[in-house]
Amino acid sequence: MGKWTRRAFLTTGAVVGGGLIAGIAIRPGNRTGELGPIVEGEGESLVHTWIKIGADNVVTVISPHSEMGQGVGTALAQMAADELEADWDLVRFEYAPAVAEFANAPVVKGLLGGLDLPAMIVPSVDSVLIHAAQALDVQITGGSMSIRSTGQYGMRVAGAAVREMLETAAAEAWGVPAEEVVARKSRLIHAATGRDEPFSTFASAASERTPPAKPALKSPDEFRIIGQHVERQDIPSKVDGSATFALDVQVPGMVYATVRRAPTFGGSVSRVDDAKARAIEGVLDVVLLGPAAHSAAVGSFEAAESVAVVATGYWPAKQGLDQLQIEWTETGNEGISTEDVFAQFARDIEAGFERQTDVVEGDVASALAGAAQVLEADYRVPYLAHTCMEPLNAVADVSDGRCEMWVGCQSPLGFRKAVANALGFEVENVTLHNCYMGGGFGRKSRADYAVQAAELSAKVGKPVKLIWSREEDVRQDYYRPAILSRFRAGLDENGDLIAWDNTYVDKGEPVEAPLIPYAVAARDIGYVDSPTHVPFGAWRSVDHSQHGFFTESFIDEVAAAAGQDPYAFRAARLKDKPRLLKVLQTAAEAADWGTPLGEGRGRGISLQESFGSVVAQVVEVTVVDGKVAVDRVVAAVDAGVAVSPDGLTAQIESGIAYGLTAALYGEITIRDGAVEQSNFHDYPALRMSAAPKIETHIVNSDHPIGGAGEPGTPGIAPALANAVFDATRLRVRQMPMSGVDLENADRETAV
Repeated sequence: MGKWTRRAFLTTGAVVGGGLIAGIAIRPGNRTGELGPIVEGEGESLVHTWIKIGADNVVTVISPHSEMGQGVGTALAQMAADELEADWDLVRFEYAPAVAEFANAPVVKGLLGGLDLPAMIVPSVDSVLIHAAQALDVQITGGSMSIRSTGQYGMRVAGAAVREMLETAAAEAWGVPAEEVVARKSRLIHAATGRDEPFSTFASAASERTPPAKPALKSPDEFRIIGQHVERQDIPSKVDGSATFALDVQVPGMVYATVRRAPTFGGSVSRVDDAKARAIEGVLDVVLLGPAAHSAAVGSFEAAESVAVVATGYWPAKQGLDQLQIEWTETGNEGISTEDVFAQFARDIEAGFERQTDVVEGDVASALAGAAQVLEADYRVPYLAHTCMEPLNAVADVSDGRCEMWVGCQSPLGFRKAVANALGFEVENVTLHNCYMGGGFGRKSRADYAVQAAELSAKVGKPVKLIWSREEDVRQDYYRPAILSRFRAGLDENGDLIAWDNTYVDKGEPVEAPLIPYAVAARDIGYVDSPTHVPFGAWRSVDHSQHGFFTESFIDEVAAAAGQDPYAFRAARLKDKPRLLKVLQTAAEAADWGTPLGEGRGRGISLQESFGSVVAQVVEVTVVDGKVAVDRVVAAVDAGVAVSPDGLTAQIESGIAYGLTAALYGEITIRDGAVEQSNFHDYPALRMSAAPKIETHIVNSDHPIGGAGEPGTPGIAPALANAVFDATRLRVRQMPMSGVDLENADRETAV
């Protein structure tokens, strides 16, 4: 947890430039004495850790999340501004610096379920959470946690607390009851006396007050900015080119580099012939990287994990890399193929060795033994790469025992510590500037590319811009895991589902991903471990992307075996879950479910609850000569409250497009222990010409705010597969769709 200091328990406050400084409550008091100097610009002062108020009455919201296209800064600013009763035209946002003082405690609170506690102990708990966030370097963007955790438990609380402090300060100055002062559009108003002043007038007085531990939050019917469309503030700079990505950064004296690792994961450098590379004009050096690569000179290596070429530009660096003759050590995995991986999965499921349980209800064995019909099926998905449009890159300048770095990443504090550890520096000697990202999807939560840039700069003694090639990006990813999932289901003589049995390989996150929402008397869901040598990591929607395909495809298969409509079959088993049922009904009705489609056309449905949100999708396809065209996707989403309706819609569309890319084309295959794919010619992405019409219908409910960035992805693959079945009577049990021969398959048997 780190050392507890007396300062952490004391009330501190200061007035800077006539602005307000009021910090998060910590037994009790504020933190802005330490935080203010880090983030305050000229004429502005910090407000409640995440908010600044300027002398010009402009409110600036500080976002502890990274921007990778999701528009998180604007949405978080909406949540703070609404509770604060700020004038949206006077609201801005900026990103929190990568320093421990701005570790994101509200995310920790969200992970713990919100912790609705009595006001008297909230300051003590907040203190613990802040120390925990700092100790764990929590400044992560992922898991669709930004709005549902930071927004709910950080931004709304901060806005409401500052509003109460300002109202109380104004009441004292005017000599009127605090309950008669109202904040509205960045002004404080006392109707009875006609007094009306901007927030900035009372900044100094408010800064002397202790922030309320549990300020009163608005009810949804009181929202003025939450739930409304506002223009995203990050878009103009991206349109006019002024937005700064790490690829845009230029540092005096900077050189360029690109890198290559062993094709078989875990391999190291055995020998390098760099003569041809060094002969290329512009190539400056060939450098070994890795824990034991103790010298920049080729030939001085023991278990170096990668080789980099440093040059005056990216192109000569890449040309030089292509001319290197590298021999790699053997790992023992050189003979492994994709077929071997799935054969191992099947053996381990069959053996059931040390099977772990997710949930057991009822007697599945007896239910299956007495079932009128038992269905069995294996479903599988391949490894997937992330392939962000912006390839991995970072700029590092290491000199005089310090490192300054520019990178686009999903975990600034985590990256800062990883770089410090790699260089042997104290973390305070690393300054990290987090930039915009051209996509992240989980890949940019891994610090390997930032560490490489820092190590290169340290070795060559110059600032280095490291850029991975697309080929390196595809072949050296942390992949979405390949998974095999085995199902059995039992139906009685009336076609009712009475048993559900599921065993899959390798448990991941979130833990609830394999569970189903449908009522069934007996269920047994569990897993066995079956590790491989392929590195894995978070991929958009994490394990929901695999299990969503598995469970929503198999429930469709069960419905077909029961001779029932797949929508009606689902709805009948959701009677005790009205939220899910409403979303399912909304999607089905909007898609005109049940309306006949033409020859060769089909319609499929899916339902997924993930990251606090519920999404149903209906997909319409046309299948001609074995080729699948996705014509239309209708989505219904309940994220509790749509903080930014346009942003939620965009995220659902984005999640569908990303998931559809995987469902149609995505497949990383292994041959001789290494990834076969290298670029978009053999790992294609969805093109605009193949993109379907997407319609999104938002269902606002009284449930807690859910996520937006990931819930749109899991449901698209099963809805697509179910639509193909509707069109062809072929049951597709593996992804991607491009790997299934729909034209020549026997329509009496499942694929």
